Amino acid sequence: MTQIAALSTTVTGSGPGLLLAHGAGGSIEGNYAPILPALAEHHTVVAPDYPGSGATPRATGGMSLDGLADAVVAAADGAGLETFTLVGYSLGTLVSVRAAARHPERVRGLVLTAGLTRPDNRLLASLDLWRKLLAEEDLQAFARFVALSGFGEDFFNAVPREELGAFYDMIAGGVPAGAADQAALVGVSDTSGDLPGISVPTLVIATTQDTLVSPAHSRLLADRIAGAEYAEIATGHVPMAERPEEWQKLITDFLGRHGL
Repeated sequence: MTQIAALSTTVTGSGPGLLLAHGAGGSIEGNYAPILPALAEHHTVVAPDYPGSGATPRATGGMSLDGLADAVVAAADGAGLETFTLVGYSLGTLVSVRAAARHPERVRGLVLTAGLTRPDNRLLASLDLWRKLLAEEDLQAFARFVALSGFGEDFFNAVPREELGAFYDMIAGGVPAGAADQAALVGVSDTSGDLPGISVPTLVIATTQDTLVSPAHSRLLADRIAGAEYAEIATGHVPMAERPEEWQKLITDFLGRHGL
């Protein structure tokens, strides 16, 4: 297994540790910026960017889920956190579950949003299209595909017609260099065998209008993690854009209930 070099990491706030794991084709800024201030109000938030996102260079030797999970935990080491709650989104849920399986003595809780244990056929087809469009450097087509699959129908249709071009440009401009590598990792990952060993407080948040990662995946996560709490949010795959306040409240309320 190729070891992943140190991840570029920001640390904010003080208090119990929160370790963030972002999604494929995203970054800490892109996935967590709207809720970071609230998370950091009562916690030390450690926020690493994967290879090819933020200021972290692409991995030259490829990525494995084990390697990425260990690199994210190493970011917590670098910030001086002995224990932490993992907050994972999309690919970050796979990373978080694997980190909990590999480092159970470190993890106090889990929050898993828009997550999965392994890709289904629909997601694999989407990932194939992602990688093809990125390989062809057709970022305008990629932006349209992301808009179609990533945003909820109500949110996307509410974008004024005259602003669609700018909307697509915004998506295209935010694609990180490691997006294809991260999508490839989702395609080969499977954490289903890790779930029976998880015993920490867990919140699973399903995005009910999600056509990229079906909410059925979140229901499966909640069913297979002992004692997991389950919540729903009426968004597509990107709650941080569609309903950030609601997403934030679900997370902070859970952390408060369990003293995490």
